[in-house]
Amino acid sequence: MPTRIIKKYPNRRLYDTEISSYITVEEVRQLILDGEQFEVRDAKTGEDLTRQVLLQIIAEQEQGGEPVLSTQLLSQIIRFYGDSMQGFMGSYLERSMQLFLEQQGQFRQQLGGMLGQTPWNMMNQMAERNLDMWTQFQKYMAGQGGTDKPNDTKPGIKR
Repeated sequence: MPTRIIKKYPNRRLYDTEISSYITVEEVRQLILDGEQFEVRDAKTGEDLTRQVLLQIIAEQEQGGEPVLSTQLLSQIIRFYGDSMQGFMGSYLERSMQLFLEQQGQFRQQLGGMLGQTPWNMMNQMAERNLDMWTQFQKYMAGQGGTDKPNDTKPGIKR
């Protein structure tokens, strides 16, 4: 799939060439969430402005709601600019984020295995188990069942 091109005009408007329409920064953010590959290019010069727009999105997200980047972390990142280790910092952060995302995926997969596919499935299964236990209990109390009492699992006891 070719990389989607978004043109940025001097009036700061963003034009998505794939859908032939102007889009907002929030819509660019949604492209990111959807996993779309894109580049933002200056409409006149063709200069790559992708990083600039991504930083704008991060700044807007940090301003509203719960920030991800603390003041201390931002200060530490700024201190790396011009440092002899600056070249390593970007690749280190990328690898760390990739590892974090992999671990997050594994955790979600394990949690999904324990809980089922959705909370509704889990609730349905719990309700079915409760109904089965209630039905067994009613049969036992009515003398219709012929099954052991609930929680009576001692080995070797015959009824």
